Amino acid sequence: MLFEAIRLALKTIQRNPLRSFLTLLGIVIGVGAVIAMVTIGNGTTAKVTADLAKLGSNLLSVQPGQFGPGRASSSAKSFNARDIDAMKAQLSGVKAVAPVAQKSVTVIYGTESRSTTVTGSDNAYFITQDWLVKTGRQFFDNEIRGGRAACIVGTTLRDKLFGQADPLGRNIRVGNVSCEVIGVLETKGQSSFGTDQDDIVLMPLRTFQRRLAGSTDIGRIMVSAKDGVETAKVQADIERILRERRNITAGKDDDFSVRDMKQIAQATAGTTAMLTALLGAVAAVSLLVGRIGIMNIMLVSVTERTREIGIRLAIGALERQVMSQFLIEAMVLSLVGGVSGILLGLGLAWAATVALHVPFTVDPQIVIVAFAFSALVGIVFGYFPARSAARLDPIEALRHE
Repeated sequence: MLFEAIRLALKTIQRNPLRSFLTLLGIVIGVGAVIAMVTIGNGTTAKVTADLAKLGSNLLSVQPGQFGPGRASSSAKSFNARDIDAMKAQLSGVKAVAPVAQKSVTVIYGTESRSTTVTGSDNAYFITQDWLVKTGRQFFDNEIRGGRAACIVGTTLRDKLFGQADPLGRNIRVGNVSCEVIGVLETKGQSSFGTDQDDIVLMPLRTFQRRLAGSTDIGRIMVSAKDGVETAKVQADIERILRERRNITAGKDDDFSVRDMKQIAQATAGTTAMLTALLGAVAAVSLLVGRIGIMNIMLVSVTERTREIGIRLAIGALERQVMSQFLIEAMVLSLVGGVSGILLGLGLAWAATVALHVPFTVDPQIVIVAFAFSALVGIVFGYFPARSAARLDPIEALRHE
């Protein structure tokens, strides 16, 4: 009986191919949009979380000035070498304290040139950034102390300047400084903010200060806490040390900021997850519109087939049989549209994640929910036309032209 009802439903759908296609289109777009939006959002969240995890969940970034709405203080003085020494001497539970100073310059090798970012630091930088030297070596102590013009380059810069050639031992011009390449960093790729992390030159801080910056200023301090150590405690210790060194009395605001990357990662992941939910909710509206389309089509079908329904009722068909026939037609439309929508949504999501360079993260739960919602709402919206058909008066139905 059920198989026969499904066969009749398919024949009815095939009898009006254009109308059935337009009805299915609304369902397919609705289901596909929900799955595609949520999948792309999940992939973006995973990408942002992974990028922030590369910096280390136990990393703290210290910068001069306060940042945020109404809190900017660009006039705050920079850090210096004595601040770094004080942190190294007084902080407990940390793996490394790395000074960071940066400047944009033009780097030249032969006939090739590129505008890039030069970072001045020391070997602690590799620990705090969880970054390894792929080929070559890190800085020697005498290079850090003496300010020798040695540099380590990122893979993007290496490819641009040297192509397939080995850069080790060759000299490049960084601004107006001739610098020997002693190493190449491992590839990190793009950050979550879209910047190329491999487009970088790293040199000893003292060399950077003397020969490029012309000052002893340090723009940022990166502090990496040991595993198992609460970053909140390290943050409090940093604030205490810097308040003492910068002569900030009780009751006055800090003229520096300490940001915990773990908190930033959690806030960013929460924001992207909320945006994903919002996109899914917007897409769900189109899913609901598709179901309204089913109800409209089924109501039209009832009107067109009034005489047929009257004949079936007159020769002994029960109301529940007529009702089940129209419900099955609505269910078939919903299920076919739901499966097609799932395939379309996954295909669009895959294409988008490839184009955006984010992971293709499928959430089986959202696929199941979208499909189940498609079937359930199809039944709900198909019920009213089915009930209308089942309650027709056979005599009046037979009179219908």
